[in-house]
Amino acid sequence: MREGPDLAPGARTLLEVDRLVEGCTACPRLVEFREKVSTERRAAFRDQTYWGRGVPSFGDGQAGVVVVGLAPAAHGSNRTGRMFTGDRSGQVLVAAMHRTGFASQPTAVSRDDGLVLTGARIVAPVHCVPPDNKPTPDERRRCSPYLGRELELLAPTVRVAVVLGGFGWVALLATLRDQGWSVPRPRPRFGHGAKVRIGHPDGRELTVLGCFHVSPHNTSTGRLTPQMVDDVLLEARRLAGLEPVTTETRM
Repeated sequence: MREGPDLAPGARTLLEVDRLVEGCTACPRLVEFREKVSTERRAAFRDQTYWGRGVPSFGDGQAGVVVVGLAPAAHGSNRTGRMFTGDRSGQVLVAAMHRTGFASQPTAVSRDDGLVLTGARIVAPVHCVPPDNKPTPDERRRCSPYLGRELELLAPTVRVAVVLGGFGWVALLATLRDQGWSVPRPRPRFGHGAKVRIGHPDGRELTVLGCFHVSPHNTSTGRLTPQMVDDVLLEARRLAGLEPVTTETRM
């Protein structure tokens, strides 16, 4: 039986990719864990029904910028069904995206809270919550056709990728190499503020920007400040050729 990742290269739209992600059962360890979390739940969310499936990407279907995360959080995206929604990491990222003109509001609490992204799409190398927030290399590779197909469908508009953390950096560059992009060897090193321009044989260019992940581990210790996130997102906005941030830009 062919699984979602096997079908992803044939998806004609981003919505088709999303539906494949939602129904995916390709990684038994991840399926078991996402369902376990959804059944046991956290005390604060005991009365809520968890999403407990693959979490699709979210945002503008004609994005100039993709924001590449890691994987859904156990009681954030795995609960709400939307990337960077319902947890502390999402609070930091969406607030920054609002300040920099990508998000219609500074909060992300549920799938139906009215949040709209313009000019940006949040994607991930792995679409199911992993134990200890650590997907295996095989799980990342199994999930990669989703990211690959999304990048192909976004090809007419996407010009910049903002990568949150080293895992996403390695995963994105591997996916780009699989798609024929001229990823430098040795692979560029991840770091906050890292920048690498990558070309495609068809003449396209993608600028990849590194940003420390917006996890509490980084934000609560001061390793990553709101201004640092804003600076990377504003640079991405400029490189993608999007209009400067104004009150109207923030909707």
